[in-house]
Amino acid sequence: MSDRLKNDTPNLWQRLLRRLRPAAAEPRRLTVEDVTVVDRPMLRRAVAGTVVGNLMEWYDIGVYGYLAVIIGRAFLPDASAGAQSLFSLGVFAVTFVARPLGGIVLGQLGDRLGRQRVLAFTLIMMAAATFLIGVLPDFSVIGVWAPILLIVLKLAQGFSTGGEYAGATTFITEYAPDRRRGFYASLLDLGSYMGFAIGAAFVSILQLTLSAEVMQGFAWRIPFLVALPLGLIAIYFRLKIEDTPAFQEAQDSAKRAADDAQASADAPKGVLALIRAYWRELLTAFVLVAAANTVGYALTSYMPTYLTGTLGYDEVHGTLLTLPVLVAMALCIPLTGKLSDRIGRRKVLFIGSISAIVLAVPSFLFMMYGEIWSTLLGLVLLAFPVTFYVANLASSLPALFPTSSRYGGMGISYNLAVALFAGTAPVVMEALVQMTGSSLAPAFYVIGTSIAGFIAVVVLKESARRPLPGAMPSVQTIEEAVELVETQEENPDLDLDELFPERLENAVDDDGEAGARVEDQVEKA
Repeated sequence: MSDRLKNDTPNLWQRLLRRLRPAAAEPRRLTVEDVTVVDRPMLRRAVAGTVVGNLMEWYDIGVYGYLAVIIGRAFLPDASAGAQSLFSLGVFAVTFVARPLGGIVLGQLGDRLGRQRVLAFTLIMMAAATFLIGVLPDFSVIGVWAPILLIVLKLAQGFSTGGEYAGATTFITEYAPDRRRGFYASLLDLGSYMGFAIGAAFVSILQLTLSAEVMQGFAWRIPFLVALPLGLIAIYFRLKIEDTPAFQEAQDSAKRAADDAQASADAPKGVLALIRAYWRELLTAFVLVAAANTVGYALTSYMPTYLTGTLGYDEVHGTLLTLPVLVAMALCIPLTGKLSDRIGRRKVLFIGSISAIVLAVPSFLFMMYGEIWSTLLGLVLLAFPVTFYVANLASSLPALFPTSSRYGGMGISYNLAVALFAGTAPVVMEALVQMTGSSLAPAFYVIGTSIAGFIAVVVLKESARRPLPGAMPSVQTIEEAVELVETQEENPDLDLDELFPERLENAVDDDGEAGARVEDQVEKA
């Protein structure tokens, strides 16, 4: 090779590569057929069915929490007051013990059999268990079997609940259009907190209108019996809807390419394989759920105990003071969900974590002041971060996992965090008050978990307005689909290489083949 040719070899390489590159295949582009146009009537039925299911779940939590003392007397009448309280709170905690198991088992089934089937099962199981608590004979009728059967029914509730929220968030996020996923997913938590508020209000009305003897005798059963018609309505909606387009597409792809390596990689994974593949995503979701639910359960489950036991309010005021705050917060949740569609999930979650850190101490200080207005203001300050936290978990967390492992990933991360932090929040906070003698102790617990939540938001990938992993874009109208296809190259919310992984593989292969041909040409020169 001459000296001139040696010196000019880099330029020759580039010129030959440019000439040979057009021979490579055109990169895969998005077409209108790829885009999912949401069936609006089906979306409305999906939202209605999932929201009512979540409402039922939290309705039961609210009802049991406010009737725990009465239930303790009915099922352990000969025990001391302390033993009765411990029993009723222990039975409440049992549901959280069963939730991780339900999340794991039902999450695996949901990724294999379909979201709709498993969600119908969880709702039937939840409604039946709640209703049976209402008709369960007490200790005076069946003796020791009464508390044993109560524990069994609460275990069944916890197991079904473990699959309910994980499945509902998966279901609604896969149905919702990309640009409005935050709003539609936030409706789930609107149902959750309205369910809790309805349960608390129902119990309060009964306590205000009926005597203590009537409540202890039969009236405490009425809120549990109401769960049956609520459940039948929700089951009706769920049986009327098809499985999500994303799940159906994943199933169809697996059938079309059963022997393909990519299809095998995207197939539903067992528990251990799922943890190995997505441990970072599972850890991120776990921390976010722990942070959000610590402050959330502080507001819902712990506040009645704190207001009555620590601040000296009577039981009725301890319940009634939280009700308007819960209702107002529930109505604001869709607004923060809609906000996340505009400015992004991470920004809204940052508001939630930072406000929890900043407002926790002022919130408890206002409540400790002892006036009605200051207590309400303290509750509002505590509700503010909850509104920004929970409204966006339902849309942010499912976006961490691909379609084939989304239900299973949500079932593990969400339910473990809820069992370890949300379910224990009232006990831990009350224990901190007793150990330290400080009524501010719960505020510092909220601060600690929200600092961890802030770190999780830092590493969280933005998902607003973007397709879910493993799914094609989802839009509301065919016109929006056409616009998306026409602007796909410059659309910041579309990553074509992520939508079509074969683009990168083909690009690497094409460059390798072109490079080999260039080397041959250079050697000949």
